[in-house]
Amino acid sequence: MAGRNKHVVSKTSSSLAIVEANPPANKIVPIEAPIVSSYNDRIRPLLDTVDRLRNLNVMREGIQLPTIVVVGYQSSGKSSVLESLAGISLPRGQGICTRVPLVMRLQRSYSTEPEIWLEYGDTVVHTDEEHIAKAICAATDVIAGSGKGVSDAPLTLHVKKAGVPDLTMVDLPGITRVPVNGQPENIYEQISAMIMKYIKPQESIILNVLSATVDFTTCESIRMSRQVDKTGERTLAVVTKADMAPEGLLQKVTADDVSIGLGYVCVRNRIGEETYQEARMQEELLFRTHPKLSLIDDDIVGIPVLAQKLMLIQATMIARCLPEIVRKINEKMEISVLELNKLPMVMASAGEALMTLMDIIGSAKESLLRILIQGDFSEYPGDHKMHCTARLAEMLSQFSDNLQAHSNDVTIDFLMDEIKILDECKCVGLPNFIPRSAFLAILSQYVDGIHSKPVEFIKKIWDYIEAVLIPMKEQSVNRVAEIVEMEKLTDYTCNPDYMTSWTEKTASQQSFVHAVLYDEAKPESFSLAGFGEVKISHLRKYHAHLLQQAFDMKMRRTLF
Repeated sequence: MAGRNKHVVSKTSSSLAIVEANPPANKIVPIEAPIVSSYNDRIRPLLDTVDRLRNLNVMREGIQLPTIVVVGYQSSGKSSVLESLAGISLPRGQGICTRVPLVMRLQRSYSTEPEIWLEYGDTVVHTDEEHIAKAICAATDVIAGSGKGVSDAPLTLHVKKAGVPDLTMVDLPGITRVPVNGQPENIYEQISAMIMKYIKPQESIILNVLSATVDFTTCESIRMSRQVDKTGERTLAVVTKADMAPEGLLQKVTADDVSIGLGYVCVRNRIGEETYQEARMQEELLFRTHPKLSLIDDDIVGIPVLAQKLMLIQATMIARCLPEIVRKINEKMEISVLELNKLPMVMASAGEALMTLMDIIGSAKESLLRILIQGDFSEYPGDHKMHCTARLAEMLSQFSDNLQAHSNDVTIDFLMDEIKILDECKCVGLPNFIPRSAFLAILSQYVDGIHSKPVEFIKKIWDYIEAVLIPMKEQSVNRVAEIVEMEKLTDYTCNPDYMTSWTEKTASQQSFVHAVLYDEAKPESFSLAGFGEVKISHLRKYHAHLLQQAFDMKMRRTLF
């Protein structure tokens, strides 16, 4: 086998990057956390861009972002891997330790003092390395409850620390099939649904954590990842607990019976109270000296190699996806701008409000003209019910067919009606001329037979038009409701008419307050412009500053 100075070959879908994984023995490397590569300076701007987009909640708009998603069995050693990458302690214990999606944002820092904080909802909790595990548990209890249940609401952990790789990962709850210790009966289904939600997008990088002690071909996490990534082109496997099951591990990771396209990395879990420096030293010693494990190629062993591969894979995925993300954002913005432009302009007077109302009515009229007369369905491309000219033509054709069917109904007693009428209308007249009375009688009989059909047809037409008008009505009502709701969101204005009216109405504020509190005559009422005589005797028990604020608020509200 080659020596310990091998090079990491990162095979991705779009590039082949080669970086030094293990430095020479005489090269001093800080190992309190994983080795930091020279690629960080290029990766960090990409990660910052994606993190800013994540903070803007673009994923709620259906725009997926490149994300490393960590999946595995409950006891596969996920927490140990993440601890080694981040250089911090995560919650440990029996049962599910991770009950919510834990978004870990690792960022290299040049400061000697780490910065660690949690975010969930609108809450930010600052903590430190000693108390991080307790802080995560407390935040998890707030999000998912104090029991054993899980929640899909994410918890974000920020770690800015010297020596950590620039990575953003999402750690999901470990897979478990049998609910224990008060877990919900459908715990497996809940976790499976959460995992599939995160790994299904093509932008997701799947970090599958596998224990060396299990058969890879039967792993549930492998089955899930293969459902959404059949070729394994975005799946990287981390094999933990290599020291516990070294026999046959080389064959497992080289045969690749489960199609792991991005390859394997074998690691040793931190044991007991080992420091991260001690754990890395023991890991390096294990893979160098163990008779079985030393046969595994150097470029697929160790936490430093894992950190390098993850950074390179993530950077490649971000670079590949970013143009499409930008295109989708621009598309969403164009749609939002169009919707924004449909909203009415600010209304500062009754005249402008009337104009807005006329615009809404005119818009509804134009829309009806397009769909009922012109056959323009651009407003409702997917709603065939609103393609009015086509539906009306269909109904007219059906009406015509019904009339023809009634007229041509010759299945029984063919010509007998005509014969009976002619026989009853016999009279003295010219031969071969149909008596007029006979023709009128048969015509009347036919019209009597179909007279309900035109009535039913016109009712059907009006029922259809009313059904079309309902969405138009709802659209107009919603637009007016939108305008009213918008007023609740705006508590300021620069409208000159408003400011003028407010100045006029508040001019008498001091006189009003004086009449209430300081006038020795203690008047029962006060003449107020715009309100007439208002009673004031009941206000004397309040303080002056409250009266002034209440008066100001009243004047503002009456100007709406």
